[in-house]
Amino acid sequence: MSDSFSPLSSSLAPVPASRLQAAAHAGEFLVTAEVMPPKGGNPAHMVEMARLLCDRVHGVNITDGSRAVLRMSSLAASVVLLHHGIEPICQMACRDRNRIGLQADLMGAEALGIRNILALTGDPVKAGDHPDAKPVFDLESVRLLQLIHKLNQGVDCNDKPLTDGATHLFAGAAIDPQCPSWSGTQRRFERKLAAGAQFFQSQLITDFDRLEKFMHQIAAGGNKPVLAGIFLLKSAKNAHFINKNVPGAQIPQHLIDRLEHASHPLEEGVAIAAEQVQLARQLCHGVHMMAVKREDLIPKILDLAGVQPLR
Repeated sequence: MSDSFSPLSSSLAPVPASRLQAAAHAGEFLVTAEVMPPKGGNPAHMVEMARLLCDRVHGVNITDGSRAVLRMSSLAASVVLLHHGIEPICQMACRDRNRIGLQADLMGAEALGIRNILALTGDPVKAGDHPDAKPVFDLESVRLLQLIHKLNQGVDCNDKPLTDGATHLFAGAAIDPQCPSWSGTQRRFERKLAAGAQFFQSQLITDFDRLEKFMHQIAAGGNKPVLAGIFLLKSAKNAHFINKNVPGAQIPQHLIDRLEHASHPLEEGVAIAAEQVQLARQLCHGVHMMAVKREDLIPKILDLAGVQPLR
């Protein structure tokens, strides 16, 4: 891969589909993975982790202040990955920017060659490391998807023309099949679909019966790829922490017991994640891998699950 990078040089040049977009349209089993941007100005570790994944995933998600914790801008970090020949999925949350700032960043993403956007509402400020910061939430994820659709049509959120060209963004959305409210889950999915979501990445999944029900009863008519969130559990302590601190997380006791009784809990966590990838392959269109601070283990998980490197 080349380390050279330049933005699109001509508005008349055809805009190629992103790797993720092309694979989605081809009906491939999609694999994405999450990497946190740095807390500071040195992206070396993020780039190192992403490089380990580039022949295993269709795109690398760069989080945007996940859990309202300060990190480098997802847009800037995505450009760094693109510079290294790694396709990013730039997460964009509504928590910290109003509609002017969001549109400005989305147009900037277009100019910089970033194609994949995951539209998020964002975690509440009080949950993070700057609880006294002022939240914005001018929009939420559905209205952000609608805004992206308008930009792709060549108009801004006020229906005024983009005089210097439309965007060509491949927008995705988050879903939570394990949400206790089934009607709420269906309503949110349908609203995001109608707003222009082209793919869906789920929160971490542990209840695959629930995922199957979601795929058959809610997602079946959407005709858009759904990627199941697979989370690497490193230990029983890690699982308890997630249940306590991550909204909506439901790590079941039988998985906690497996980790607790394992002589090598991390290896057991890798085995559990691989089993979950295999389950997901039977139910949906892909997986979204999350292995906080151990992204280097994602290729091993995929190998154990029988998922081959990308061609």
